[in-house]
Amino acid sequence: MSSPEAGPLSSPITDTGRRATVLDCALATFARFGYRKTSMEEVARAARISRPGLYFLFSSKEALFRAAVTQALERDIAAVEHVLADVGRPLPERLVEAFDRWAGRYVGPLTRDVAVVIEDNPGLLGEIAETAPRRFEELITHAIAVESGQEAAVPLTQTMISVSIGLKHQAASREFYLERLKVAVELLVR
Repeated sequence: MSSPEAGPLSSPITDTGRRATVLDCALATFARFGYRKTSMEEVARAARISRPGLYFLFSSKEALFRAAVTQALERDIAAVEHVLADVGRPLPERLVEAFDRWAGRYVGPLTRDVAVVIEDNPGLLGEIAETAPRRFEELITHAIAVESGQEAAVPLTQTMISVSIGLKHQAASREFYLERLKVAVELLVR
């Protein structure tokens, strides 16, 4: 019998970290092969976990996919909140970084597949497919409203989101995306 000081064989912190790692590996695997062609075996191999262990954590491929995308979107939203909360920096600078954290990191040959697999499977995601983009829009609108007023904030936010979407599909690199986004933000937010 182990003493209380020795602790349990696994802790909630380690289990949480392991789960996050499995979800990161799952998202990368889904991005590489697409949702339909990804098997639980491939995800288990990428995550260095047994297939039964993966099924212990997630009852189905759909549940795994939903959890992986939810984790990624929640991280993105948390990063955007953090960037926009830094009111010591100029608003245009914060907006460009917020859009980079939300969309820019998915631009480029290696990361574009993550965005594609998410966009191609909204029916599997449930409400997170709607709530995360809505939350992003709210955060951007609030940041603009603080400096430009609520009346100007909504159309500016919607225009910046449209610009970002267009750039994301047009850009071959994250750098190109950011350069063009900076120009758009400078034109819109003065």
